[in-house]
Amino acid sequence: MNDSIFTKFLEATKNVFQLMLDLTEFSDSPVEIGSFGSDLDICIGITGDLEGEVIYHFPSETSLNIVKILSGMEFDSIDEFVTSAISEIANIISGNVLTELSKEETNCDLLPPEVKKAEEKDYEIRRACCIVTSVGNVCFDIRLNRAK
Repeated sequence: MNDSIFTKFLEATKNVFQLMLDLTEFSDSPVEIGSFGSDLDICIGITGDLEGEVIYHFPSETSLNIVKILSGMEFDSIDEFVTSAISEIANIISGNVLTELSKEETNCDLLPPEVKKAEEKDYEIRRACCIVTSVGNVCFDIRLNRAK
C-alpha cells in the first residue's frame, strides 16, 4: 500500500501541475525524510481509513513562480495571497489522491490546509519525494497510519 499511495500522490501532483500550470516536463527523485529546506510548508490532514498528514514543501521561488502563472501577477515575497493559492494547490492534489483511493474502498476525508511544521512520530506509511519542474521543486512527505 505504501508504494500505491506514493504513486497516487506523484501522479496527482503531476496531473494538477499539468492542468493548472501547463507544466509538462517533470522528474522526481526520492529524498531523505526530514531533509527539506523549504520556505512554505502546507500540511493537509487526513482522517478516515487512513490517518495522518501530507506535508507539501514549497521553496519561496517555486511558490512565487506558481502564483505568477495562476494569477498573472508578480509577487516579491510569500504573503497571505500566495499562501492561500499554494494551500489550494496542495488541497487539490490531496483531494485527487483521496478520490483515487476511494475507488479501492479506502475512504478518507481532508482537513483544511495549515501552514505548519510536521510533528515527528512513527507512521506505518512514510515516503518523501521531490518533483522537479521548470518553475522549481515541490517536495511532499506522506505520513499516514491505517485507522485502528
